[in-house]
Order: sequence, then C-alpha cells, then structure tokens
Amino acid sequence: MASGYHRLLHRLPRGYSLAFAYGSGVFKQLGHKNVRDNMIDFTLAVQDPVEWHKANMVLNPNDYSALRFGGPHFIASVQQNWGAKIYFNTLIPTHEGMMKYGVISRANLITDLLDWDTLYVAGRLHKPVLMLHQDSEDEELRSALKINLYAAIHTALLLLPESFSEDQLYLALAGLSYTGDFRMHVGEDQDKVRNIVQAQTQEFRSLYLPVLKELEEYVIVDQFKGMGEQDTSPPARLYHLSMLPKKLQLMLIKEWNKDRRSRDLEDVLRAAAHDNDSADVIVKGIQDIVKIPSVTQSLKGILTAGAIKSIRYSWSKLKKMWKSLQR
Repeated sequence: MASGYHRLLHRLPRGYSLAFAYGSGVFKQLGHKNVRDNMIDFTLAVQDPVEWHKANMVLNPNDYSALRFGGPHFIASVQQNWGAKIYFNTLIPTHEGMMKYGVISRANLITDLLDWDTLYVAGRLHKPVLMLHQDSEDEELRSALKINLYAAIHTALLLLPESFSEDQLYLALAGLSYTGDFRMHVGEDQDKVRNIVQAQTQEFRSLYLPVLKELEEYVIVDQFKGMGEQDTSPPARLYHLSMLPKKLQLMLIKEWNKDRRSRDLEDVLRAAAHDNDSADVIVKGIQDIVKIPSVTQSLKGILTAGAIKSIRYSWSKLKKMWKSLQR
C-alpha cells in the first residue's frame, strides 16, 4: 500500500523537504474497520510556497477552491498568514481513494517543531506518521523533528504521576495537540485519542522508545510489563520544565504572573518544579497555544475547500462524532 501513497504524492509537484501521510486512512484506529474506507491525509513542507502552488495550479487546478483565481501569491499569503500557516486541499478523488493534503513552508514547520508556535503540525508529528520523503541533507529539519519528540516526552512526564502505564504515557503524548482544540467538542470522535493509541501501540513504541532510552536517568518504561516509573523530584521536574518549547514556557510565565508580580523564566520554572499543581498550569498553557490556531485554521478551511466540500467534510466529521457518542 505504501506504493499507493507514493503514487498520490507523485501527482503533486516536487520542491518539498518533507512529506508524510497520516490519520485513519493510513493507520488502523479503533472504530474504523478498513483504512481504505477513509480519506488519505498528507502534509508537505515546501521550500517556496509561491512557486509550489504555481506549479500545482498547472498540474491540479481542480484541487483548489475559487481562491485559485487569486493566483499563487494570494494562495501562499493565505497559507502563511492565516490560521496555523498551512493550506489544505481536501476531498480530492483519486484512483487510490479520497485524498487531502496540507502545505506548510519549511521555515514555518521548523518554527512549530522547535517553539510549538501553533502545535498544529508539530502536534501531528507527536503521533505515528508514514514518512514518505525527508531531505537527507537537511540537518536543521532532522534536528527539529527530533527536538519536537523530546519536547513532547518532557511535557507528558510533567503531566504524569511517578508510576504510570505505557498506555497513559501514549495517551498523554497523543493528546497534547488536542488540548484546547475546539474540534474535539464539535465534529470529532470523542474517543479519538484512545482509538489512535490502542490500535497503534507498536507504532508509538517505535517512535518514542529510542527517545526514552536516552532519558533513562529520569524515566524507565518497561514495554513487557506495560508500566513506567519516573523521577518526580523537583530537580527532575526542573529539568523537564527547562526543556519545554519556547512558546509553552512563555505561557507558563504569563499564567504564573497573573498576580501582577514580575517573575522571570528562571523564577517561574523553579516555582513550578516545586508546585504539585503545576500540571494544571502546563495544560492551560497548551490550551492557550492550540485554541486560536484551531479555530482560525478551521475557518480558513471553509475558504480553501469551498462551500460544497466544506459541508461534505463537516458532515462526515459530525457523523463520526455522533457515532462515538452512541457507543
């Protein structure tokens, strides 16, 4: 089936540094009998959005809504200045099934991976994906992808108790980017995160066990027992806090200084390391990062998909949510 994903990718112009497929059209999820019945989702990180969309409008003009009449510069502007800095074309019929693809600039992707600017694509990469292309000479991108996984582990451990199950760890990791996402209340399967984790345990292990092995001084996860233990002492927590992405650290400063005191980052992190309730502040920080981009990206999606496709796509999401509520 991987060859089918590559065939879909080859209908699009080159000029991307990274391309991956993901979601229920690629990986098994509980409640989905056959991945072939689901839309196949792709994300591409492109070097030059204007040139890429210009080429794609020649190859695949019908993939776009009426926004294409604004030209490639307008499309690239919509991509980079609205929502989560990604542009989606959706509900595209192909011989392999329905396809959706998102286009983000390489620069914006790296910022999201390192800083959690919107946690939109960085959060998608906290979960298993099928990597179809990665520029082997792009060390900056390779490093950013790795740092994003480490940041996810540091964050998840701050939210977990001293002893936890392997499932709890993967649920925490998979759920980070859904924290504060309004779509989890309107239009998504209410068991989405659990469905992802329980059907993809081995994929989560492949993704995270190499990272966890490098953090054995702070956490041990025994995959045979399905249990983990971590050091929850203030020095260990301070280490995890110091490794959080820039945007989340700024959110922590904002929350901690709501009493109108002016604590700097070092003071905030030390206080959080000794505070048993700091997990709530971290969750609030993630919510604040995710909330606005999730709303504005969804509004942008109405324009980029067009009215008819937006109705069809929203209806399919609402049906999934309704089914999950009936279970």
